[in-house]
Amino acid sequence: MSESVNINHDAVLRARVALLGSEKPSVAQRVAAYRVLVQVSPLAYLPLLTVALGKYSRRDFADRPEIALALLAESVAAARRLYALEPDRSALLGAALAGYREQLLVMGRRSETGAVDEEIAVLRRRAGDAG
Repeated sequence: MSESVNINHDAVLRARVALLGSEKPSVAQRVAAYRVLVQVSPLAYLPLLTVALGKYSRRDFADRPEIALALLAESVAAARRLYALEPDRSALLGAALAGYREQLLVMGRRSETGAVDEEIAVLRRRAGDAG
């Protein structure tokens, strides 16, 4: 963690309490908590944030494609951060990219899938080289 990052410790505490409460938090509440907690423990919370953003986009914003796409883009960004820290987490990045690509296709934005397809292909090649 960089010293220049200002962590709001009250927000961190509230996020932890929200996740540990007696009732299971909603996907929206989990996303909000993970967004805060990823600042203090990226390796622990980036995978959770990535998955929760994908669920959030599908469950709560299926009827609002632009918001769903933005959430999926955030999911991909989180997965890329994790992949930079732990290259063996390529499956998570691949799944996030696949979700983003699927949303682009749902929205009729086929011309934008080329870069996503290329990134997925690079991940597969690297996984093949490592295996």
